Amino acid sequence: MEESSLGTRLRELSLVFLKLGVIGFGGPAAHIALMEMEVVRRRGWLTRDQFLDLVGATNLIPGPNSTELAIHIGRARAGLPGLLTAGAAFILPAFCIVSAVAWAYQQYGRLPETAALLHGIKPVVIAIVAQALIALGRTAVKNAALAAAGIIAFIAAVSGVDEVAILVTIGIVAGLTMWVRSQGPDARATGILVPLWAAVASQTTTVGVASPIALLPMFLVFAKAGSLLFGSGYVLLAFLRADLVERLGWLTNAQLLDAIVVGQVTPGPVFTTATFVGYLVGGVGGAIVATLGIFLPAFVFVGLSGPLVPRIRASRFASGVLDGVNVASLALMAVVTWHLGRRTITNPTMVLMAAGALVALVRYKMNATWVVVAGALIGLVTSLLSA
Repeated sequence: MEESSLGTRLRELSLVFLKLGVIGFGGPAAHIALMEMEVVRRRGWLTRDQFLDLVGATNLIPGPNSTELAIHIGRARAGLPGLLTAGAAFILPAFCIVSAVAWAYQQYGRLPETAALLHGIKPVVIAIVAQALIALGRTAVKNAALAAAGIIAFIAAVSGVDEVAILVTIGIVAGLTMWVRSQGPDARATGILVPLWAAVASQTTTVGVASPIALLPMFLVFAKAGSLLFGSGYVLLAFLRADLVERLGWLTNAQLLDAIVVGQVTPGPVFTTATFVGYLVGGVGGAIVATLGIFLPAFVFVGLSGPLVPRIRASRFASGVLDGVNVASLALMAVVTWHLGRRTITNPTMVLMAAGALVALVRYKMNATWVVVAGALIGLVTSLLSA
């Protein structure tokens, strides 16, 4: 009976995260919104509080946040097998799509045309994220102090303050506030370890002098990135440039920029930039090795940190830290959405599409998958009519 139950849960996890890997356009903020819709509202696998705790936990470790959230959800649902299943299912569609794009790039020397498709999908993504921010914000903002912390985090992020600094500062201040308010003999600060990771590189290899490409060095380059990197795909650009362009000479700057674009415009994790790079320099084997390298640390970090989340809630100080990180995470997510919206919703048609998608999601509870599909079709039709 237990084995059957586990098997059912693994099948459910694989189907949900394969679907999210296919429709997950828009980067980590959109992925988190889609996951909240699937696992909290539609299926009830987690409460909103539990989901927020996992979001906060992913922001305390390096690596691709939305992928780590998928891994956390899989672990919460079905233990170690679920951890592996959810993470692999979320990554696999993006790996296949990006590998196909990399093949076309090598054949034709440019990226396939995606403008029409993205024209319709982007405003829908904005609506999906806005809906999730509203729902998650109602749960995360538990009092006036946390509301103020969220506003401060938003202002700091808009002002260009480092994301990790915002999360750490807001988290520690919230933790200390919770501890001071407790005012009891049992309210001891058991503490929470917030890892601060930094990649410091001093590269002296001449640009353009390529080192021999082998699978082990490639794995190590991407494993280092996956182990040390906080932030978005744009941060990944700066991180990989030092190794792949300047030190090893495997890629040109233009090729690396194209790799980042592919990671941004294809569905699934942005870090599948590594898949594109791996294919360019090492074919199918290189794509597999680079993908394993950049995502493997995420499985390890979640496996080690996952059991600590319930214990964090048992400590006054650590629970306060997690509450602070949760509201700061939502503030960062709001800033990303604001910037994306400014760049995306640039004409009345896109305003109408975003508003219509938000009404469909909030008022009529429409499945996000169909909203994304509808947006893509509208984008293609609009492009054809204007051609």
